[in-house]
Amino acid sequence: MSQVMGLKAKLGLNVFKEGGEFHIKIREGKAKDQRLKKAILVCPAGLYSENPDGEVTISVDGCLECGTCLIACGPEVLEWRYPDGGTGVQFRFG
Repeated sequence: MSQVMGLKAKLGLNVFKEGGEFHIKIREGKAKDQRLKKAILVCPAGLYSENPDGEVTISVDGCLECGTCLIACGPEVLEWRYPDGGTGVQFRFG
C-alpha cells in the first residue's frame, strides 16, 4: 500500500536557493496596508504574517513563485519579480 504525502510534507521537499536580492518586497510604507493582509490568506506557502504592531511581514524562503500575492495585493503594495537565474525555488516531487 502506498503512503499518501500531505501538502506540507511535499512543500518540505522543495529547495530554495537564495540569490542577491529578494524577489518580493513590501513597498515602503505599505506594511500596514489592508490590501497586503490578503496575502496572509492567499499565499499557498504561508509566507506572510502579521506582527503585533499590525504590520505584515514576509519570509521569502519557501516561496513557490506563483505570483498569487501580487495578484491579490497589487503592484502598488508589492514589488515582485522572478528571482535571478539559478536562484529561487527548485521543486522536488515526492
